Amino acid sequence: MSFRLYNTLSHTLVDFKPIEPGQVGLYICGPTVYDHAHVGHARAAAAFDILVRHLKSMGLLVNYVRNYTDVDDKIINRAREQGRDWRELSESFIKSFNDDLKALGCLPPTHTPKATEYIQQMQEDIKAIIDAGLAYAADGDVFFDVMAFRQYGQLSGRQTEDQEAGARVAVDERKKHPADFAMWKSTKPGEPSWPSPWGEGRPGWHIECSTMSARLLGPAFDIHGGGQDLIFPHHENELAQSAALNRPMANIWAHNGFVNINHEKMSKSLGNFFTVKDVLKLYHPEVLRYFLVTKHYRAPIEFSDDGLKEAGRALERIYRTLKAAEELLGDYDGPKAQADEALELKKQFIGAMDDDLNTAQAMGYVFELVHGLNRRIDAGNKAEAAFWLSILKSLGEHLGLWQRDPTEFLASLKTPVDGPEVEEIEKRVALRSQARANKDWAEADRLRKELSEMGVIVEDKAGQSVWRYL
Repeated sequence: MSFRLYNTLSHTLVDFKPIEPGQVGLYICGPTVYDHAHVGHARAAAAFDILVRHLKSMGLLVNYVRNYTDVDDKIINRAREQGRDWRELSESFIKSFNDDLKALGCLPPTHTPKATEYIQQMQEDIKAIIDAGLAYAADGDVFFDVMAFRQYGQLSGRQTEDQEAGARVAVDERKKHPADFAMWKSTKPGEPSWPSPWGEGRPGWHIECSTMSARLLGPAFDIHGGGQDLIFPHHENELAQSAALNRPMANIWAHNGFVNINHEKMSKSLGNFFTVKDVLKLYHPEVLRYFLVTKHYRAPIEFSDDGLKEAGRALERIYRTLKAAEELLGDYDGPKAQADEALELKKQFIGAMDDDLNTAQAMGYVFELVHGLNRRIDAGNKAEAAFWLSILKSLGEHLGLWQRDPTEFLASLKTPVDGPEVEEIEKRVALRSQARANKDWAEADRLRKELSEMGVIVEDKAGQSVWRYL
């Protein structure tokens, strides 16, 4: 099967074929850096990190660009509220964002351009759009003329004639149409600004990505990604601007689903968000990553403590299997017995990933591998266990998961994950060990059976009892 990805522009799954053989141009819209990243930002970053990892696993060289919007109304207002310089504020939140993504195991992009680094190039693009008759200046501002661009609405499906001034579009008598959007904004007192042919001002949000993607990836590139909330107006406007400049832009437009709380989108504007830093105070970063990436990237995720705890237990099960395998193998350097069953599970895993990055289905094959590895561990078959372990680790690398030292990871799990359930398991294991020491074999057997019913295997090794999930 070839790699297929859902294209928002065509509303279909399409076979992925790079424009340049062996290379991929990927542009992902990054954050507006006026606050710490929330879980919705983490979901987008993790989803496209999976895409990058999958493309690289295919032997492709990925030119991965993710920008920062480092000048914007929100940044200016937040800096004013806090009495800070807007540059210092944006730089501090860029660092915060990068720290969060590093904790989540996301690969660094090839390029991380800032909007303020491309002001001159944005002005060049705006002037070219005016010259093409698709934009107009008005009192120091420059607006894109949506009615002059016949294809406007092709990405989102919105029709310009159906749009009225309101919550999503600013009421401005200077506009020819309420949906006309600003590419250049005239300066206001106390705001950062740059000289331009239309007077002092700063760029609008949408022109930033049109300009930076073209300068770093070229007029046509392979994939443009972001959250579903960016389809309109941001990506629609990017596409219109680029088309006005005779730039095809992306062959595929990919969008990840929302993170919801109580079935409502998590967002800063609604005030119903949790920052990544808040979550990582309670949960291991890999638990959050597991929670985010093992759901299909286009599906919504309902954020909850129960969901994170379930993710933690699943991840713990994998790590306990890895630990048991390493304990069995020790310094084993013998041959790995190749197993068709393990290779078939790996093939099915890759097939699921090739089918629009179906991580939810892929995880089913992971747990079949875990089960198969556990059987080899129970049988003490080192040659087979070594092969199954290598396959399991390789699939983890594909997902950016279970690459840590198992003992270190299990010791670092935070309370909400290894709370009452694990404490209860440990209590029963300790009681069973005491029963064995007292030669109360009936009680030891009863506790073993009880643990088995809880989905736990107990093994007695070198005078100690160790446990793992089935």
